Order: sequence, then structure tokens, then C-alpha cells
Amino acid sequence: MIRGLQTTVRSLRRTVFTEVAKLGFKANPDTLVEDLEAIPYEIVNDDTPVKYRESTYRSRAIVRERLRLAMGLSLRPENKPVHMTMGVEASNISEKYYEPPLMQVIPSACEACEERGYEVSNMCKGCLAHPCQEVCPKGAISMVGGKSYIDQNKCIKCGKCKSACPYDAIAKKERPCKSSCGVNAIVSDKQGRAYIDPDKCVSCGMCMVNCPFGAISDKSQIFQLARALTEGEKIIAEIAPAFVGQFGEGINARQIKAGLQQLGFAEVYEVALGADIGAIAEAHHYVDKVVTGELPFLLTSCCPSWAMLAKKYFPTVIDEISQELTPMVATARTIKKEHPDAKVVFIGPCAAKKLEASRRTVRSDVDFVVTYEELLAMFDAKEIDLSIISAESSFHNATGAGRQYAYAGGVADAIQKCIDEYYPGTQVHIEHAEGLADCKKVLTLAKAGKMNGCLIEGMGCPGGCIAGAGTNIPVDKAKKLLQEYVKNSSTPLPAKELKEIGLK
Repeated sequence: MIRGLQTTVRSLRRTVFTEVAKLGFKANPDTLVEDLEAIPYEIVNDDTPVKYRESTYRSRAIVRERLRLAMGLSLRPENKPVHMTMGVEASNISEKYYEPPLMQVIPSACEACEERGYEVSNMCKGCLAHPCQEVCPKGAISMVGGKSYIDQNKCIKCGKCKSACPYDAIAKKERPCKSSCGVNAIVSDKQGRAYIDPDKCVSCGMCMVNCPFGAISDKSQIFQLARALTEGEKIIAEIAPAFVGQFGEGINARQIKAGLQQLGFAEVYEVALGADIGAIAEAHHYVDKVVTGELPFLLTSCCPSWAMLAKKYFPTVIDEISQELTPMVATARTIKKEHPDAKVVFIGPCAAKKLEASRRTVRSDVDFVVTYEELLAMFDAKEIDLSIISAESSFHNATGAGRQYAYAGGVADAIQKCIDEYYPGTQVHIEHAEGLADCKKVLTLAKAGKMNGCLIEGMGCPGGCIAGAGTNIPVDKAKKLLQEYVKNSSTPLPAKELKEIGLK
């Protein structure tokens, strides 16, 4: 797992996002094409201290595709000539924009990793017992030159040889993006490179954060947001509770708010306010529908990848998915009621929120989505140093229950706390799943009637929102910091009625 590490791939992504944000803030349509074409030469040249690939030319080719994705554009086709800036006119706007699909593999960056297999390493001692050979069910292992050798034509990839080796001399080779995908959406193209099947993908982004070559990326709205901020529109930010620690050591909510205001945001709200709304509503929903037996179980709805997984792969459980608005949408609607002329920007850890904001079945009231990673680049573009900002005003005050939505198990726990407070003595059965593979297992059991009476929380990312594809720090560190933030909240639980917290 390389999520949260400050790798060369992360550095390159940040550089690209920063350059694209600069273009947006510059807002000069007359020079946009020329400015875009110059960026690959600025990032990669013969004097660049860090070489992203084996050659300058390949590095630039990859940067060009990254720039297109950062502009919200699709990758160029490989079978016909298309200029790097083709289609840029459509993205040169101050409105939400990106061409679907959201997640794409950059072919020139993919190393065509082997999908799965086992190989004997130089750690093999050629031991007399050769247990690897004895346990192989297909006779695929023989001794060659005093070492074990696996015949790949006979091997069925069962892994028994690896388990039996006393020296751990047999390596399991597996494509990182594919192994991290819980819905088997990663396949191979004709050249053996990874390809994301859009019909299976639920846009959690785990393939992106697990590719050590940075060959997978999502599309961004960073350019369009920067343009909107430059044009002086009234834009309000809503920031998800996983923000704690994402912008540097010791950076607090007051400094983040002040930094956002320096970028041009008119106001900043906590998405945890919408989580408070959801916790209240789902507490009532569980008692009214599940405890009474009207519904067999209740699925939480705040994670878009989890909800998409349920709808796409388990359509018979759709009625059990909570119909409450997600925290992002609930907060956005609250903002629009108070500021009907404003645009709303969701700032969070999640790539899939970009899809949720664009869906048409439920109006999102969200005009842009950017991740913490992208926001960090926007601060870089405007040379805003949060560590030296002095600020007095913090976010609107949400409760500890709403803020704990950001880590796995926190959603169900918040709802249970509300039930315990509003309906004392009510027994609550909790199940939670994190990671899409685990989510599929739980949904399979629920479909089979093995989860009746349960409140089931699902998180597409292992660890919850603090482990999302757009985060900047390791998961363990993020959880510790967030738990401290939750603990220090002045109000632990929202009031029983929505109107009592001023949001109805």
C-alpha cells in the first residue's frame, strides 16, 4: 500500500495540478493553448533532477496525458493523430466539467504488469525436502540446476508452493491495480496493459493509489474551479471531516478556512453538518422500518462507491439503501437555501464524489468537487502557506457524531449513539464493511437473509473516507488525528429534531 506516502508519483501529480490551477487563476483564454503546451517542457527537461521515466520523451508524453485529465478531458486515442490540446475549448469554462469516464489508465505510463503468477526467486536454497514440489497439485514444479522451477504452462496459480516454502523463496506476482479492485473492473488490453471496464467500475480510486507507476488517474475540475474563483463569483466551500491533518503538521481548521478565503471562497461549511442530518434521519429510519420488521435491514448511503456497488451488483437490495441525502448533498442544500445565488464546492477525500455530484437521479446542488490533494495544489498555485496564516474564525460547529463519519465504523456508531439517545433500550445490530471486496461479501449475506435486523455500513475504501483516493497522509495518522478532533467537539450528538440544529 503506497497511499499516504510522499512518493515521486504524488510529487508529479501535485506539480501537474499546480500548473493547471495556475492556468485557471490566470484565466487568459488567448494564451491557454500555448501555456498548456509549454508545461510538459517545464516539468520534464534534460536538467530535471528527478527523472520520471527512462527517457525525457516518454516522461513528457505521460505528462501531456496527465494534463488532459487534470483539465477534465479524456486521454487521446492511440490509433489516430490527436493534438494534445484537442477539446480544450470545451473545458475552458468556469462551470463543472469533465468528460466521462472518471477513472482512466494512461497507456504510455502502464508497465503491463503480470496479472497473477508465482515465480521462484534467488532465495531458493534447493532444499532436500522440496516441499513446494510435493504440494503442487499439477506437477508444475521441478528441480533445475539445483533450484526449484515453476512451469508456467502447468501452474494454476493456487499458491500452495509459496505457503509451503520454508524460506519464502517463491514470490507472488500480482498486478497492484487489479488486486486492489474489489469489483474486478481491471482487465487487459491487446498489449497486456491495464484497462478499466467502465461498466464494472464504481470509481473508488483504489486502483489509482495502488499503481506504483502512476498510470491511473481520475479527471479533475481544478482548472474550472480556479477560473470561477478568479471571475469573482460567490463560491462557498463545504469541507468533509476527513480534512484533519491533510494540509500539514499542526494546520488547524481556522487556518484552512482562512486559506480558502484567500483563494476566493466566500464562506466555508463543515460537511459534518450534513452528516448530523443523516445520523438523525437514519436513526429514526432504522427504528421505524427495521426494528418494526417493515424492512429486513438498512444500508447506509453516504459512500457513493458503496451505494453504486449495491445498485449495480445487488439490484434486489435497492429498497434497503437509505433514501436519506448524503452528507455532501444535505450540506449543499442547506447552503443553497441560505445562499441561493452561490456555487457550492465539495472538498473531500473521495474521487467518487465527482460522479455523485454529476448524477441526475438526485439533485446534488454541488457545482464542483475537488479532493484534498487537488486543493493542496491550488494553495501552491496561489503561494498560500497555511502554516503562517493567523486566523480567528473557524467552521460552523458540527457535532462529534457527524465528524466521525470519516472513518470506517464511524457512520454506524454515530447512528447507534443517536438511537441510544432518542430511543433508550432499543437494540441495534451493527455490521460494517470496508473495501469493495468486503462490501460484496456483506451484501451477498444480506441478500441471502443473513443480515436481517442489521444496520449495515459500507465504505468503498479500506479505512473509510480518511483512506480515500484524494487524501494526503497515511490512514493510521489520519484516523488518530480525526478521533482527537471528534473527542474535542463541543457537542457530541445532534438534537433529535432537525429544526433544533437549525438545518430544517
